[in-house]
Formats: sequence, C-alpha cells, structure tokens
Amino acid sequence: MSAGRRRAELALLVLAVAIAAGGHAGAGLALEGRLPSGYLPYVLGLSTLALLAHLAVRRFARCADPLLLPLAVLLSGLGLLLLSRLDHSYVREYGGEEVAAGQALWSAVGAVGLVLLLAVVRHHRVLQRYPYLVMSVALVLLMAPAFFSGDRYGAKRWIFVGPLSLQPGEFVKIMIVIFFAAYLTANRDALALAGHRAFGVTLPRGRNAGPVVVVWVLSLLVLVFERDLGTSLIFFGVFVAMLYMATHRTSWVLFGVAMAAVGAFVVGSLEPHVKGRVTAWLNPLAIYLPPDERPAGIVSDQPAQALFSFATGGLTGTGLGEGQPWLIRFAGRSDFILTTVGEELGLLGVTLVLLLYALLVERGLRTALVARDPFGKLLAFGLSVTLALQVFVVVGGVTGLVPLTGKALPFLAQGGSSAVANWLLVALLIRISNSAAEAALHGAGTGAGRTGATGKGATGKGPARKGTTGKGAAGKGPAKPGGADKG
Repeated sequence: MSAGRRRAELALLVLAVAIAAGGHAGAGLALEGRLPSGYLPYVLGLSTLALLAHLAVRRFARCADPLLLPLAVLLSGLGLLLLSRLDHSYVREYGGEEVAAGQALWSAVGAVGLVLLLAVVRHHRVLQRYPYLVMSVALVLLMAPAFFSGDRYGAKRWIFVGPLSLQPGEFVKIMIVIFFAAYLTANRDALALAGHRAFGVTLPRGRNAGPVVVVWVLSLLVLVFERDLGTSLIFFGVFVAMLYMATHRTSWVLFGVAMAAVGAFVVGSLEPHVKGRVTAWLNPLAIYLPPDERPAGIVSDQPAQALFSFATGGLTGTGLGEGQPWLIRFAGRSDFILTTVGEELGLLGVTLVLLLYALLVERGLRTALVARDPFGKLLAFGLSVTLALQVFVVVGGVTGLVPLTGKALPFLAQGGSSAVANWLLVALLIRISNSAAEAALHGAGTGAGRTGATGKGATGKGPARKGTTGKGAAGKGPAKPGGADKG
C-alpha cells in the first residue's frame, strides 16, 4: 500500500508542477510575447521543492495520504504564478520591487520546515505531552504585536525584526489547535456532562464553560488591542468546532455562537477600525459618493474594485495577463489576490481554486476519521477546520459575504509567515495520516487469521482457528479445528 501511495503522489506532483509551469508560460506570453525571464528558475525551483518534500514523505511517512502534498504544491505553484504575473503590472504601474522571488524563498523555507517536522516528530502523540508549554508560547506570540508593533494597514499583527516581519498569528493558529486537542482529550468527559436546561436546550455547566469564556475573552482582547478580526474569528471558531467534535453536544455550539455574536456586536460598535470595516462591507460602493455624503469609516475603493474585477471576469475570464488586477493596488498581492483569479480565469477559475481548498480540507477531515487515537482525531480535525475557516474569511471578505479581515489566502497570497505556517500544517496532517494508516495495517495484520481460511498475523505468525490450512512461523502445517497449528 505504501509503495502504491507514493507512486500516486509522485504522479500527482508531476501533474501539479506541469499545471503551474504551463500557467506561468501562458501569462508570460500574454504579457511579454515570450516566456518570462525567470521561467526556468521558477520551474526548476518548484520541481526541486516538490521532489524534496516527496523524498521526505517517502522516507519518514511512507503510508501517508498521497493527495496532501500534491495539493499543497499545486496551490503554492499557482500562488507564485499569480505573484509573478502581478509583479509585472505593479512594477509598471506603481514602481517598487518584485515580491515573487521572495515568496518563492519563503515557500522553500516552508518545504524545509515540512521535512524537518517529519524527521523530528516521528509520531503526532509526542505533541500531546506539552500542551501548556505550547499554549504559553502561543499566548506570548499572540499578544506580542499589541506591544511591539505599530499600525500597518489599520491592524497590529506583525512583529518587525530589522528588514523582516513576522506575523505570529499564522503560527499561533497551529499551536492553539495542538493545545485544544490535548486539553479536550484529557477533559472531554467532564465537558460532555449534562448541564442546566433552559428553553429546551441543555446548556453547559458554569465550571465547564470556563474554557470557552477564557477563549472568548482572549478573542476580544485580540480584536481590541490588535484590531485583527480574522485571527479572532479563526481562534474562537476552531475552539467551538473542536468542542463539538469532542463532546457531540449542540449546546456548546449554541453557547459559542451566542458569545461570538455578543462579542462581535460590542467590538464592532465601539472599536473604530472594526466598525469601519463593517461599514465598508455594508456599503462597498459608497466610496464613490461625495466625501460629505459617505458613511464614516469608508476610506478605500478596494471592496468596490474587487466586485468590478469579478464582474469583468465573467464565466471564463479575460485570460492570464489580460486583466487589470493592479487597480486594487497593494492588496492585490495579499487577501485580494483571488480577484486576479476571478478577473483573468473567471468563475470557472475561482471554482477550481476553491475546489482545491475543499479537497485539501476533505483529506484532512478524512485523516481525522481514520485516526485511531482521540488526540490524533481532534488534531487533524482542528487543523482542517483552521484551514477551512481561513479560506472562508478571506474569500468571504473579498466577495462581500463577510467584512474584510486582512488574512492571507493560504498558499496563494504573499506572506512569508503564512507560507511557512501552512506548510507546517500540511506536514502535521501528513504525519497523522501516516500514523493512522500504519495503525490500520497493524490492526488488520494481527487479526487476519482469526476467521478466514488462512491464519497469518502481522509477522506471519498466529493460529488459524477455522479453515483447512494454517500458516505459522514456517508458513505450513495442518490446522486443527478450533485450535492452534504446529507449523
């Protein structure tokens, strides 16, 4: 099984690199009438990244899901393709520097991180030993931008170290999931206890609701001090989803949604930056009104330009390199990069990109289903929900479904912290899927000879209880009905 999975993975990786390389060539021909100047380094770099990761999976996680790595490589390749295409237009229209080469470097760092994690963490249950240490580091990183960062695009979510910037929230989301999985595994029985009934719903007990209240307060603090709406939504949403997964109690979901609604209403009414984003979400075209007629808080035409971009693309798009995505300005390289897909590849292109994310999330959820231990189930589920929520808040913000959050679209958007963190997230899913597959093979091997015609355990040993032939250590010998063989 392991050999077949790795062959399938290698074939899918070749297909992923070919798709990304073909798209890059097409964009270059449309923009410059020839292959882009960095085309060969792009193809060689992406191929090397894919091969390095594949060899690491083949060495350290040979039974892992064969789709996880190719999906990550394909999304990364598409992201580098879009950034390279945007560099051409941004440098021409606004000047400045190109960012695709830097993003390629961060993607390589992320792939190296995947290799190191697979080599060092040989089983995911190792992470279960240090929940409070992980949570302590996560809280320090989460709150650090509030004290050591200035405003950037209206929010405080970066830490600056010389010329480099770090977005701790991208790594905190993984640490939070590890802590939640360990905490809920140890306390799920207490959290699943019946509570008080009110209005036909069983509400959790006060002492058991404490963790939800703490997470709720932390989410509000992040909103108030860092004005980071996206991290708060992901932080709280993942915890409520994992609570439901661990306890199967609908009351936790109702309780969490009610607290989220109260917190969002209070902060959205009082915090100017968040209030401005809600106003811009409700009135995206108001930016074109005379200044004295605009609602307070509307200062950018980016939400309106995003809607125009999607409308221009129609069903099939204008073609790679044939649109005007630079009209959204700097945000086109971050959370609004999806508008480039919508304009130049159309609704079909956006749908295919979203299906890639959906397939990646589905493989993560499938890993949670097949995992044998509670910690592995909750960890895989939490990581998958984290990815799904981040895609939802970004895509929802760009399309006008929810207020803008400023989070980066995983793998596609510019952002070194996001690239590295998402590669680590995929590495953890690969590790869990490998452990689950190995456990399933071991379980099948040890129990195979109990009811069939042939008795063979995981190591070729074991009695045959029924049938005509029993294979023992030497692989031969008659089987006695209901007894052990003497092979």
